[in-house]
Amino acid sequence: MDRRSLLKVLALGAAATAPFGGASQALARQSAGAVPVPADPAAPLARGTESDPSLVMPVRSPWPLVLTAPELETATALADTILPADDKSPAASAAGVPAFLNEWVSAPYPVQKKDLETVRGGLAWLNTESFNRFGTHYVKLSEDQKTALCDDICHIPKAKPEHLAGARFFAAFRDLCASGYYTTAIGFEDLGYTGNRPSPTYEGAPREVLAKWGL
Repeated sequence: MDRRSLLKVLALGAAATAPFGGASQALARQSAGAVPVPADPAAPLARGTESDPSLVMPVRSPWPLVLTAPELETATALADTILPADDKSPAASAAGVPAFLNEWVSAPYPVQKKDLETVRGGLAWLNTESFNRFGTHYVKLSEDQKTALCDDICHIPKAKPEHLAGARFFAAFRDLCASGYYTTAIGFEDLGYTGNRPSPTYEGAPREVLAKWGL
């Protein structure tokens, strides 16, 4: 199983945790320039039904974003190392994963606050390790250097003691990247997910499946 296929499996289990529809919507909100402004809790709520898009998909995030520009730059580079472009799909940054990460760790809830500590500390660890090995920030490393560094922290059980902190960060960051990527239209297409679409016919179970069960 290649890396992208493995991330698809991870994403299927983690997609339900994606806030406000995942990376594409987070990117749209941040591109509109409205996300950093916290919502006024005293402002009247919009009227509508429970399925009103204005209610279930707010135009702006209700909290300010917290990642600094250098942190976001490093997060973008790492996300693209984990989910690079291939002949079928674009890289994580093109799908809006950095915007998703920023919005997720900025949320004022216990889980997200813990993730913020993990991500912020991990990005600092990554740059420190990059300097120690190669004399520069992670974003300035060659692709081979980035891969070599990530290979040492991509699997916790095999990580050296001095790399354990980085490996724990990498595992959490990778899960967030998968959640963000595979909850976008780009990710759905990569998964082959067609969604809730009407079908003029019902083909039933595939013949090979029926044959396996003697049906």
